[in-house]
Amino acid sequence: MSEGTLKGGVNQLGVKYYNDLINALLANGIKPFVTLFRFDTPLALENGYGSWLRPKIANDFSDYADFYFKTFRDRVKYWVTMNELNSFTMFAYNYDTFAPGRCSKYVGNCTMGNSTTEPYIVAHHLLLSHATAVKLYRQKYQE
Repeated sequence: MSEGTLKGGVNQLGVKYYNDLINALLANGIKPFVTLFRFDTPLALENGYGSWLRPKIANDFSDYADFYFKTFRDRVKYWVTMNELNSFTMFAYNYDTFAPGRCSKYVGNCTMGNSTTEPYIVAHHLLLSHATAVKLYRQKYQE
């Protein structure tokens, strides 16, 4: 939806797509459940500072969640911050299966990464990001 961070600009075609999708679901009697993150980290965040390996990601995720909550709150009442955190952590930072494909050389065909530490660091930052989004929603948007 964005170019890596909301500070870089919002993809208005992406916003229109999700507006149209949400409206179509509601028109057909389906309550939308929105998942904010499922293995789709913007490349700009990965290249810019290492995304989930750095604590800065929690603030960027909070900004991202804030945009979604503000934009779609009039029609979306059910939110999932993140899906399958364990799978993402292990397959992206331990086994070289998902992007960004980081692992130790003894685990797979990786050019960078450390399977003994990075999955734990990433899991920590995922949980911090989840917590910031939940706190934001409860303080600013929950009725």
